[in-house]
Amino acid sequence: MENLIENKTLFTKNQWEQKKKDNAVQKKTGLVYCENQFGLVDGKTAAALVRHSEVYSIVGIIDSSLAGKDAGEELGEGKSGIPIFSDLDDALESLSYTPDCYIYGKAPLATFISIKDRLLIFEAMKKGMDIISGLHEFFTQDPELSHIAALNGVQIKDIRKPPLLKDLHLFTGQISQVNVPVIAVLGTDCACGKMTTAVELNKVLNNLGIKSVLVATGQTSLMQGAKYGVSTDALISQFMVGEVEHSVVQAFENESPDIILVEGQSAISHPAFLSSIGILKGSMPDGVILQHPPARKFRCDFPDLAMPTPESEIKLIETISKTKVIAITLSHEDMNEQEVRETIEYYELQLQLPTTDVLSNGCQKLVQALGDQFPTLKNKIERENFKSLSDHQAQKLNRLEENDEFVLT
Repeated sequence: MENLIENKTLFTKNQWEQKKKDNAVQKKTGLVYCENQFGLVDGKTAAALVRHSEVYSIVGIIDSSLAGKDAGEELGEGKSGIPIFSDLDDALESLSYTPDCYIYGKAPLATFISIKDRLLIFEAMKKGMDIISGLHEFFTQDPELSHIAALNGVQIKDIRKPPLLKDLHLFTGQISQVNVPVIAVLGTDCACGKMTTAVELNKVLNNLGIKSVLVATGQTSLMQGAKYGVSTDALISQFMVGEVEHSVVQAFENESPDIILVEGQSAISHPAFLSSIGILKGSMPDGVILQHPPARKFRCDFPDLAMPTPESEIKLIETISKTKVIAITLSHEDMNEQEVRETIEYYELQLQLPTTDVLSNGCQKLVQALGDQFPTLKNKIERENFKSLSDHQAQKLNRLEENDEFVLT
């Protein structure tokens, strides 16, 4: 019997290893270009892909300023096994194979890429790599890039490119039919961790047995593999609210989830961007998680615009919508561990809202906050935890029985 148990365990391990291999086969290998920006604000796409991607297996980052280092360690999150290369030639020589995709991993405000970056894309295509871009500059509409792609038998994918006009949606009010909690992860600025918090919370909820679906609203989360959503800032403004609504409704109808998370963009208060207002209106969330970088003094890319406080952003969100902010999440950029702890304590005291840094402390407080706000979620979490505990206890009893250590009393 003992050998049988060992064999069953081995079989389970083999199944798990095979599943991982199958998933790896389904993913395309990707080399991410992020020259001089990895770990910085404009390198957020590259950082996000290092942390998580259901579509691409990231095999390297190109950033000559950090060549030779590990991408995960540069993000302060431990060794990832993803190397940083000085240039394309260095990457291809070190990898000894050509990755499937060359991913443009920077998210600049500039309308067009530089001549240097353009030439590097030419080079990647000539090496046989597909081009993945999340820029507003659509490479598929560039005759020269399209010609070189055709000559080399590669594809170009513009992640940010909106649907055709005939496929766009206006607001209909169907969002009122969504009868599961919809939670928007909004923020006080651009590039402050909204997407990371949404992705991490989505993973944790699903691991707990709560069926959670993430609706993407930006190019990076779509690159990561979000099944529903659209890059809101590339849409004609008239369709922004309707496209967000449509994405949430589609996720609800197709997936029958327990909860829907909606990624935020920029900030409601940001004078330069409109996306968060469209997200708030289109998703009509039942609750908001607010992401904030406490050490940031000025808005990202706008040195003349001072950062808002969480208090002012909360007031604005709750004034223009019927929802409530239910938790605060922090970006720990430019903060040490003690400063993060002190800030969490301060916000929880002053704002009376659960506060956490997801990358450092996990999502436990967020799960608790969701359970407190939505009894159906709380009941399911408790049932799943009981089931998990029962399964664990049953496994333990089985092991004790086989070892003659279990005694009935």
